[in-house]
Amino acid sequence: MLTTGLGWFAASDLAERHRATHPLFLRVRPTQFSWCEVIPCLGLIPMVNGVAAESLPAREYRRLNRNIVRARSGAARLTLKFLTMAYRDLREFLAALEQQQELKRIPFEVDPILEITEFADRAVKRGGPALLFERPKGYDIPVLINSFASMRKMEIALEVASVEQIAVRISELIEMRMPEGLIGKLKMLPKLAEVGAFFPKVVSKGVCQEVVRTEGFSLLDYPVLKCWPEDGGRFVTLPLVFSRNPDNGKRNCGMYRMQIYDERTAGMHWQTHKQGAEHYRRIEPHGQTRMEVAVAIGADPATMYSAVLPLPPDLDEMMIAGFLRGSPVEMVKCRTCDLEVPANAEIVLEGYVERGELRTEGPFGDHTGFYSLADEYPVFHLTSITQRKDPIYATTIVGPPPMEDYYMGKAIERIFLPLIRLQLPEVRDIAMPAEGIFHNLILVSIRKSYPGHARKVMHSIWGTGQAMFSKCIVVVDEDVDVQNVREVAWKALNHIDPERDIQFVMGPIDSLDHSSRFPNYGSKMGVDATKKWASEGFTRPWPGVIEMSADVKRRVDELWQKAGL
Repeated sequence: MLTTGLGWFAASDLAERHRATHPLFLRVRPTQFSWCEVIPCLGLIPMVNGVAAESLPAREYRRLNRNIVRARSGAARLTLKFLTMAYRDLREFLAALEQQQELKRIPFEVDPILEITEFADRAVKRGGPALLFERPKGYDIPVLINSFASMRKMEIALEVASVEQIAVRISELIEMRMPEGLIGKLKMLPKLAEVGAFFPKVVSKGVCQEVVRTEGFSLLDYPVLKCWPEDGGRFVTLPLVFSRNPDNGKRNCGMYRMQIYDERTAGMHWQTHKQGAEHYRRIEPHGQTRMEVAVAIGADPATMYSAVLPLPPDLDEMMIAGFLRGSPVEMVKCRTCDLEVPANAEIVLEGYVERGELRTEGPFGDHTGFYSLADEYPVFHLTSITQRKDPIYATTIVGPPPMEDYYMGKAIERIFLPLIRLQLPEVRDIAMPAEGIFHNLILVSIRKSYPGHARKVMHSIWGTGQAMFSKCIVVVDEDVDVQNVREVAWKALNHIDPERDIQFVMGPIDSLDHSSRFPNYGSKMGVDATKKWASEGFTRPWPGVIEMSADVKRRVDELWQKAGL
């Protein structure tokens, strides 16, 4: 018996209830079943390209687009569309990681002051598993770290075989057109049902409020890490920070580190370009002096991940989380402030910030691999803590790359490519190498169509959301694989005349950039490494790439084996 979109059915009922072209929706979890196990247990014969395949290898199922599998039962042919069951909470994600041997439990005492950081840093750089510290020194609350720290863990987190599957879903939504005729409208119903699952749902209660603490509570009760030796203190590094736009009431969820000052206050590190900071600035025109803030720690992975996505202002991160997980995020109203938080969160900090109240925050060992400098930031005042009875403290560290944040950023690169191509259809691919720490280097391949095309692409990227922070953009032709940094360096350095092909511009710079002449403002560089045309003033011949002829390669393939090489 398996659940379907229409209820519970035995395998023998399937062919009778769902005929030839009518899709049957099966809701299963990929980490629990492989398609090659599910299909036979339904008593069905898989079909590939219209041909029955009695024993289809697992890889054949994995390669089928969007988890759609065609099968046969007797004379009837069925279309099976597998829908993933979203993780309800952090616990189900941990179970999936453990089942896939991507989680290691540490049963002995490890200090959250520096020692957990050293464990996590070694683990991520050696391709190790997520770590669950069951006995952090001085605390009885386990610490989870490195849960997103590889592409495999990102795939488990987002319940896909490859993050490219999410890009395909986005492309399908972008390309969706008004259906024609009754059949077209009927075929559109599953897609509309999927879209309807994106929106968050408010519920009356959640496990995040199993324990409600309105007095006698302290931020020091939790195993918050001091990550690096010169950090200014302990920092909450994986928080989901909720605020509301004073102009229109729309919700924002961002991930802004928080330095613990004492039992009831913490620094709120929302940089000037972030939406949380904009909400804070907007309370003044409304005559408000206080802004409510809620912080959730530990939730299902798609919800946590949504907080780091570079979304347009006022696009609800919880809706995007619903898209990623294929199921609405359940939200529950806070006890002491007018905000909602994920109902299945581990820990929730409720409180507020006061307009004009700033305090020194930092230094902090940041994702650049250097310490970000101390600066003045708003102060978060804690009014209440709610939590599960036995919470898990989820955290991360950043530092010299690659770290956990690199893999989160790499997934963003792949997932958002269709949206980039919606605005810039000439873009073939993009890459953000680990050493470029996201905003310092972006490599772009384009289908060049006219003189100056590469510069048009550079300026468009600088004018798009958080891509405005890109310190160096290198644009190459479409035949260059930007995922291969060695190839990019080889071809780009051969293709450029520095004076002609490098352009410098001034503009917004990431707040963490320690090299800019002013905070938040500095220079950026664009490199046109495409082949130059006569219409761009280049009149010399352009040489071809050295490559051996195909017939010689085939001949040497045979001789190579004969030589025993």
